[in-house]
Formats: sequence, structure tokens, C-alpha cells
Amino acid sequence: MPLAPVLAVGVDSSLLATQMPVWQSAGYLVTFAESIREAIVQLRDGDFDLVLLFHSIPPESRERLTFLIRSSGMRVPVIYVADSSSSHDSFADATIRNEPDNLLRGIGELLAARVKTNPAGAAMQRNSRA
Repeated sequence: MPLAPVLAVGVDSSLLATQMPVWQSAGYLVTFAESIREAIVQLRDGDFDLVLLFHSIPPESRERLTFLIRSSGMRVPVIYVADSSSSHDSFADATIRNEPDNLLRGIGELLAARVKTNPAGAAMQRNSRA
């Protein structure tokens, strides 16, 4: 089974790098971007199934990056990874609390729901990478 490429923006790369085997065993290949500028370059050069925006990025920057993703025509879901259960971003596709088990489960559920609601689109996106 191929790994789903995920772009994680605004997270300490050493924090998630220590958990890379867990991410890979869950089916995800994570690329890190420490800033919005770096994320834009990664998005332009890569092909991602998901973008994670962590709470360390200011809200206006998260909104700007989400707008850029949407306006470019990319159909990649954007998840806000919150530090508490009370915070959320209305412009993100989903908000998930920053807890390892909860985060992986939430990502899996979002991607599964996306395939269920649009299986042709998901298959077309996978085939366009080949």
C-alpha cells in the first residue's frame, strides 16, 4: 500500500521526526514545513493528500495559506491541529486536537470520508500521480 503524502506546517520537525515510524506504519509520509513560505514552495513542488496546519502558525497565516490552496484549484483537505478542544479554524476542513492517537485517527477518518463522498475524484487524484 503506498504511503499518503502529508504536509505538516508549523510544527517542530524534530518532534514529529521521532514519531516518523508511527506515521509510516499508519500509512503517511510526512513532509515538514516550518513556515508558510516553505509550505508554499512544498505545495508548488509536491503532491499532497493532506495539509496539517499546527497551532504555532498565527491564525491569519493559516487562513492565508488555506486561501492560496483553494484558489490554486488544489482539492487537498486542510486540517487545523489545535492545542485545545475549544479552538478551531472556520476555513479549515476539520479541526483535530494535537494528541498523537487522536491526530492519526482523525486524519484517517477524514481521508476515508473523502474517498466515500467522492471515490471517482480520489481515484483520479491517485492516478494523476502515476
